[in-house]
Amino acid sequence: MTKPQQLLLDLPHRSASGRDDFLVAAANASAVELIDQWPQWPAHAAILVGPEGAGKSHLAQVWCAKAQATAVRAHDLELENIPELFHANALCIEALDAGHINEYALFHALNFARQEQGSILLTSRAEPSQINFNLPDLISRLRALPIVHILPPDDLLLRSVLVKLFADRQISVDDALINFIILRMPRSLGAARQLVNYIDKQALIEKADVTRPFVARVIGHFLGPDLFNAD
Repeated sequence: MTKPQQLLLDLPHRSASGRDDFLVAAANASAVELIDQWPQWPAHAAILVGPEGAGKSHLAQVWCAKAQATAVRAHDLELENIPELFHANALCIEALDAGHINEYALFHALNFARQEQGSILLTSRAEPSQINFNLPDLISRLRALPIVHILPPDDLLLRSVLVKLFADRQISVDDALINFIILRMPRSLGAARQLVNYIDKQALIEKADVTRPFVARVIGHFLGPDLFNAD
């Protein structure tokens, strides 16, 4: 007889997003230092560069809370809304590399911050020199800004993030299971979040304990048969 599956409501998972909740390691220490040093930045703006899922948005949220800044996606930036966005004299512009950006608005925002002694934090998966901007003055201005990188996570950071993600969901795991997952997952914090979320959902659906055989099967489905080695 087939075991009945539990119907699962797809409710959002809530976890802390404050500075104390961000796990600091060699890969992201410079980025954390950048946030902690504000407002004593060497320039009116700075760029935080890192791969997808590295923690850029988390640190941007921390900075926004600290600076009382407004956050906006780069492709939503328009000339007419810049003064309103700077209501606290601080602005976070995310996803600089996402494309379809009003380059004149971005250039004006940088000028506005400099003239008003405000601050801008920009986030991007790529450095400005790797983005196809067309406005020469904007290109020059962006390349003059300090850039801080978030590097790919090492084993220590991946392990700490996995432990925290499981703990946020009240799932008890041991070191052996964490090591088992690290050896088989893509080396990205974004992948860690997606994988733990997938494991959690499947455990609830099947009413199953999060054991090594269960994780081996679930992670195989998550990654695909060609990417998984359960030995």
